[in-house]
Amino acid sequence: MTTLSLPAPRRSRRPSLTPMIDVVFLLLVFFMLASRFGAEGAIAISGATGADGSYDGPPRLVDVLPEGVLLNGSDIREETLATQLRKLMQNPGDTIVLRARDGAQVQRVVDVMQVLSDAGYPALVLVD
Repeated sequence: MTTLSLPAPRRSRRPSLTPMIDVVFLLLVFFMLASRFGAEGAIAISGATGADGSYDGPPRLVDVLPEGVLLNGSDIREETLATQLRKLMQNPGDTIVLRARDGAQVQRVVDVMQVLSDAGYPALVLVD
């Protein structure tokens, strides 16, 4: 009589962790590339200051050119813009109108707005 012998039980293989680690690193890289680090700055732009939407006071029109600025049509240096505006202001909260001219880039307009904001002029209006 022959005895049947069962095959020896196989040792179960442990699952490989390599694919799971690959997926975790891919997700890490994806979220690092899709995230935004740092805060974006914003400059507030207000509308007209009068109750009925009208403009009050002496003209304060700043034309932003690609290579300079005009204050009420007169060519001035950008460094003296804040001082020249101070002569036209009744108080620092008066409205200053900015206009981009002759193909001035948006970054150039934002730079002039930042100079005026740093000089203490919060009421800036941007027009076409």
